[in-house]
Amino acid sequence: MINLSLNKKVIIFGFIFTFFSSFGQSFFLGLFNAPIRNELDITHGQFGSIYASATICSSLLLIWVGKKIDDYKILNYSFFVVTLLFISSLFFSFINSVYFLAIGIFLMRLSGQGLMSHASTTTISRFFERSRGKALSTIWFGLSTAEFILPVLITYFFLIYSWRTVWQGIAILIILFLPFVILNTIKSINLDSREADPNPKNKKLKIKSWRRRDVLKDFRFYIVSLNMLAMPWMATGVFVYQSFISDSKMWAVYTIPKAFMVYSITSIATLFVSGFLVDKFTGRKLILYMNLPLLFAMLTLYYFNHEIYAYVFLGLIGVSNGLANILGSSTWAEIYGVKYIGSIKALTTAFMVFSTAFGTAVFGLLIDQGFTIENIAFVGAAYIVISLALLIIFRKTIEPIRLSN
Repeated sequence: MINLSLNKKVIIFGFIFTFFSSFGQSFFLGLFNAPIRNELDITHGQFGSIYASATICSSLLLIWVGKKIDDYKILNYSFFVVTLLFISSLFFSFINSVYFLAIGIFLMRLSGQGLMSHASTTTISRFFERSRGKALSTIWFGLSTAEFILPVLITYFFLIYSWRTVWQGIAILIILFLPFVILNTIKSINLDSREADPNPKNKKLKIKSWRRRDVLKDFRFYIVSLNMLAMPWMATGVFVYQSFISDSKMWAVYTIPKAFMVYSITSIATLFVSGFLVDKFTGRKLILYMNLPLLFAMLTLYYFNHEIYAYVFLGLIGVSNGLANILGSSTWAEIYGVKYIGSIKALTTAFMVFSTAFGTAVFGLLIDQGFTIENIAFVGAAYIVISLALLIIFRKTIEPIRLSN
């Protein structure tokens, strides 16, 4: 990595950190749902409530811990995050009660889904400006790669190892590999580092940089957030309760893990295209289209039962995921500037994590109340229609405040 440009080193850092954030993502933790429930003798609803409560707690702490990325050199911040991820993964392997389960999920959601992705996307959003869209699309390939490889790989490992041994292996990988990555990519990065501009004479558009407290008073933040949060809460419900969906639709046990490959392919393809589209049209204009594939996915789940539609369903979710990953970072930087983007991203990431808790709780409670997967899909579709209608009404206000040179 020594001979690479700084731009490429930052991209590599973002890609790898995004890949390793998968260990705290719902699609990954959902793979351990059945063995943990069986061992602890708890229901879907109980698991969902524990998952949701732990996730909510992690999102609240993330608001404070995530803000610190604006105050410390990214090198030091990244070492802290990696250490926490290692401890969390090791702790997860020793879960033997519902109390330890709650702590384990809290730690994984905070360190994995929360801080690993936060460190990655905030660094990229701050460092890149001219090519922010393409940079974000590249690093999110890390998560898409994980989503493509890990479900089938972990399912295979379950045939050989216990789920506890798998987590111990993950912890060893984290502590041996990630410090090497940090030292060879972002050692020289500071808060004022920016990508090299091939034409330094270009005039850059100056926009107002918002502090987090001012963002919270801006109604546009909530309109955009309603749309940004659709993907995480619905996808989390699908990932965590994939076994329930398979049972309800009478799909084979390996159908959804195999369909995750289609999800990853469509997500990666969308990432590739959306990065260029964001740099050309801006993220704030593209959010109108972000949740349309997710809407069609919910309708697919509602209307169709054949096993082939598992691939259609997850493929459509993958398209929305590819768009959401890029737009969830670029849009906030476009509207509110990058000076305080760390604290703003900590807030939006916390909202995202909170929404995944909401999704888990809603799915679990509805399942325990006897709702069918078709009923739940209808609820998801209704949410998308309402949030999209609000965005269409206020779309002309979603612009940055420009400053005179």
